[in-house]
Amino acid sequence: MFELKDKIAIVTGARRGMGRTHALALATQGAKLVVTDIDTNECMSVVEEIKTSGGEAICFKMDVSNQAEVNQVFDEVIKHYGRLDILVNNAGIYSPKPALEITEEEWERTIHINLKGQFLCAQRAAREMAKNKWGRIINISSVASGQVGVGIAGGAHYTASKGGIIGMTETLAIEWAPLGINVNAIGPGAIDTPMVSASQIPKDAMDAMLAAVPLKRIGRPEEVSAAVVFLASEEASYITGATLYVDGGWLAA
Repeated sequence: MFELKDKIAIVTGARRGMGRTHALALATQGAKLVVTDIDTNECMSVVEEIKTSGGEAICFKMDVSNQAEVNQVFDEVIKHYGRLDILVNNAGIYSPKPALEITEEEWERTIHINLKGQFLCAQRAAREMAKNKWGRIINISSVASGQVGVGIAGGAHYTASKGGIIGMTETLAIEWAPLGINVNAIGPGAIDTPMVSASQIPKDAMDAMLAAVPLKRIGRPEEVSAAVVFLASEEASYITGATLYVDGGWLAA
């Protein structure tokens, strides 16, 4: 099950954290990986990990909020492999700041990378996938995405972008179903990643967050990657427009 042999997959924001584990997990199932991020050197280290494990991977520098860069990278991928099967829209930023202090520039940077970037990549991916009437687009959102009772103090711009991703996912799923493309989202809960560490959440706030999680621990990136592999596979052929929360039971509590 979940075999992805010779599928061509792009993972954005794949130099570290969840993006890295998504790329490794897809490669383990046989996919050929295109690792992208803003830091080519770190991308290359992920490529080497994949190759060391017997997989195939290449990397490109790509700013997802820049349409010219997105098109250039996708052009190179199609030139190299001839097609695209899977896109994991993982690239994102989180720079916590009280809502009263967020500048227009900070708001726009978060929305441009987290939301616009996912749309630009999904749009270009769909154009390629439609040629073969088969595709999987997996957008990474968050448990803090609206209408689920989870807000993040200091994250108005971040949660707005993540809520937008879910709305966009549902619409793209409807529009692109006739093209053979399934579009889904994953909403991770508290996951142990460099981005979470860099946000420097106070210990008491983190303890309070984990107290609300029935499994009483922070999640591992690999646990989210398992969901990515599933949604990318043929076994998820009847799932589109859905959001799969990987949150340790947070929303059920």
